[in-house]
Amino acid sequence: MALDFANDPAAPLEYLPVPPPAYAAAPALTREPPTEVSEQAPLGAEDPLLQTTAKLLATYGGVIFTGPPGTGKSWYARRIASTLVEADEDRVVYLQFHPSYQYEDFVQGMAPRRDGDGFELVEKPFLRMCRAAEDDAERTYAIVIDELSRAEPGRVFGEALTYVERSKRGLRFQLAMDDATVQVPDNLVILATMNPLDRGVDEVDAAFERRFAKISMDPDVSVLEGFLAGNGVDEDLRARIVRFFRSVNERARRNPLAAIGHTSFMNVTDAESLELLWEHELRFHFEKAYRPNLEAFEEIERDWRDVYGGEAPDDSFAA
Repeated sequence: MALDFANDPAAPLEYLPVPPPAYAAAPALTREPPTEVSEQAPLGAEDPLLQTTAKLLATYGGVIFTGPPGTGKSWYARRIASTLVEADEDRVVYLQFHPSYQYEDFVQGMAPRRDGDGFELVEKPFLRMCRAAEDDAERTYAIVIDELSRAEPGRVFGEALTYVERSKRGLRFQLAMDDATVQVPDNLVILATMNPLDRGVDEVDAAFERRFAKISMDPDVSVLEGFLAGNGVDEDLRARIVRFFRSVNERARRNPLAAIGHTSFMNVTDAESLELLWEHELRFHFEKAYRPNLEAFEEIERDWRDVYGGEAPDDSFAA
């Protein structure tokens, strides 16, 4: 059954596959760690992030999961979408924005005819999902957009931007490239992910942003501990990793580019895998974040050696 956005904001929770407990009784936005479970697997209806998302969708045109890399934004967006469409993959589309992504890729654009005789106007993912949701009003449809700020969302949505707003759902509007009209139905859900430090974030149109609610996805030490415990990491090593994780993310308050997410550690099982993580991912991340500040990088490097007892690599960062 589709989410009934016309009713009280809490009403969408009633339409989840299993009736959840009262929203007010839900805990804060604690999150289960992303695991090997498929990103398309539905969440339990009691999941607090799912409940919060459903509540926000009653008021806003969509929800943006925002936070640094490695905090589970895409994993959650996909699983929430899967839950809302009851695991029916025919009712959800997954997209990724990039700098060359345009209206013609998202709403409608010209494409060569299959018979090779000229070009024709083709409906693209957004328009196709609007049509499908309108024709099947009793069920929820979803669009999941990764890397929202890598394109110019206002330009990509075009005239549809006004009509994704919750108060304008169901109103028909004229398309830019032909005489047809369309509506953004109540039962079409839009979920997106965004790194707030991407250069493109400052260019995101204010008119676009006000139509979308945001949920902050921050580095979460409890999720990190869940990964490490589940992977059987030695208790002493686990404590040192957690201490390092807390320390670098505290530093990131002054330099947000240096934040690291918990999913970076999801495959750590022992000191050897931890060293590989440093040598092939984290070292490069911190070198870039602290390139203007050699001293800060060297402090982080010393803290990391304390985690697993290794030596500084010969090719360590140089200004």
